[in-house]
Amino acid sequence: MVSPRSMVRHLVLLSLVFGVLPARAEEAFRYPEGKYEKGWLRYVNGLPVLSVRGSPQDIGRQEANLISRSARQLISYPKNLLELLGKRDQWPKLLEKSRALASQFPPDHLKELEAFAATTGVDRDLLLVANTMTDVYRGGFGCSSLIVEPGRSATGGPLFGRNLDFFTLGVIHKYTLVVACRPQGKHAFVSIGFPGLFGCLSGMNDAGLALAVHEVFFSRDGAAMFNPKGTPYTLCFRRILEECTTVEEAEKLLRSMERTTLLNLAVCDRRRGGVLEMTPKTVVFRPAEDGICVCTNHFCSEALATLAFSVRYARLMKSKAIEKLDVADVAKKLHEVNQGRMTMHTMVFQPAPLVLHLAFGSCPSSALPLKRLELAPVFEAKTLKTTNSSSNE
Repeated sequence: MVSPRSMVRHLVLLSLVFGVLPARAEEAFRYPEGKYEKGWLRYVNGLPVLSVRGSPQDIGRQEANLISRSARQLISYPKNLLELLGKRDQWPKLLEKSRALASQFPPDHLKELEAFAATTGVDRDLLLVANTMTDVYRGGFGCSSLIVEPGRSATGGPLFGRNLDFFTLGVIHKYTLVVACRPQGKHAFVSIGFPGLFGCLSGMNDAGLALAVHEVFFSRDGAAMFNPKGTPYTLCFRRILEECTTVEEAEKLLRSMERTTLLNLAVCDRRRGGVLEMTPKTVVFRPAEDGICVCTNHFCSEALATLAFSVRYARLMKSKAIEKLDVADVAKKLHEVNQGRMTMHTMVFQPAPLVLHLAFGSCPSSALPLKRLELAPVFEAKTLKTTNSSSNE
């Protein structure tokens, strides 16, 4: 297991590497549109949307037939990241721990992964590593979120803005994919991620419950950085979207699950927002203050906080000075805390009308216009009208 001190050294190294690499023009990437069984992939307002539905095996086959070529491009990312860090020798240990975590996958999620592997011939082990590496080997997600509750929102409903910050290796941000999943007997949800990722880093369900993960590296409760008995965290969060409708239900479900590591989970429903600060030992809910909630990469609750300071956190807290914020205000605040080439996704969720505003394609994504996606018809898997407008209003 990587120690916090060692991890800081790795992050400094990566920052230096990415700071001195010359800027290169972004190469355009476009998923091929298509249809398979009840699944389809098409562009809606310029955003690639993959719609899948049915049993775990159905979903796995639909994904395999629509995005397998792209997934093959990305499953080498974990090994490439280790090589960049000079830690290629740790691959066998990472693979061993990922195989062990497979027994903690929610059964339906494992069936989906295995159906994908069987259909495509992609190595199951590589898929396991791609879906568990961030539990085992903390690579340094940055990330920032700003939640605006209804009383502080110019729209009358909550707003939930989020930057996803991570080392792209110049590749993974180009493969951003909006996955609209309707599992049999569960809530439909969208996950903003990548092909081959079966869990959720950022997403919202058909009840208007939205969430986004932020890594944390230090905790007061003395919890281990890695709990090998935990459920991989992206799958925990997918379960929340599949099974819950409110912040309260999300907290209850999270407490019931074994957790692998230290994280902040920003959560928002149609009424309120907050942060679930979690370790393998502890879960604390931190509510919004004066209708505003900010989340970065450190704990703030009395039970878990250590001496930590985040410039991004302080900047986002200045949002309290704005009486009413709209989508454009949230987007502006997210741009103020972007981390350059690490900021690959910028998004604003509107839980009440079920709308997603998303920017990606070059880094920082916060410098790009947000594109609006109406999620109600996506959740119903209806035929969607393709448009090309952007929206950050």
